[in-house]
Amino acid sequence: MPMNSIIDSKLREWTAGKSGREAMIAIYCKIRDIPYGILPELNDPTNYLRIFETNMGSCTPKHFLMCNMYRMLGLNVLYGVYPYRWAEFEELYPKELWKLALKMAPASHLACKVEINGRYVLVDATVDPPLGRIGLPVNESWDGESDTVLPVLPTGEEELYYPSEADLMAPPDLDDNARSFYQGLNTYFQEIRDGRY
Repeated sequence: MPMNSIIDSKLREWTAGKSGREAMIAIYCKIRDIPYGILPELNDPTNYLRIFETNMGSCTPKHFLMCNMYRMLGLNVLYGVYPYRWAEFEELYPKELWKLALKMAPASHLACKVEINGRYVLVDATVDPPLGRIGLPVNESWDGESDTVLPVLPTGEEELYYPSEADLMAPPDLDDNARSFYQGLNTYFQEIRDGRY
């Protein structure tokens, strides 16, 4: 199925019978509730819709999806990019994962900035609710007009991009440490969801 058809189908399913604000919130909640996990191949702006096959996605595919759905609702949207370090979450990681996090290069977090009532509002749907059990910041609810909370502590200035510039936000190639870290992080987060950690 072509990309626009998949988005259109999900958009209709998620927003049927809802007003503009209710539709925005419904989209937000559906995307937030997709389990957070890092599958680097989904960070490609032409491949992110595999999020529906994998039922997993990191900040990048989640916000590519949200941005496109909000644009289909007629909203103006920008991408917000925030530098951070994986090692900031020391107290959340098991020991072996923490060792890998210390070796991770600086990373970039992607969120959406949506024009609502004349201002660009930060809308971040990264962390699914079960991960709140270990202290990750989950935006449990959103009123459709207030800024949400970023799940990272930015180490630098916010950068804004138009949707047409999505290709400019491509993440760097992965080294062996990054691959091991992402695999370990995905396993750890699934264990939390399953109540095994």
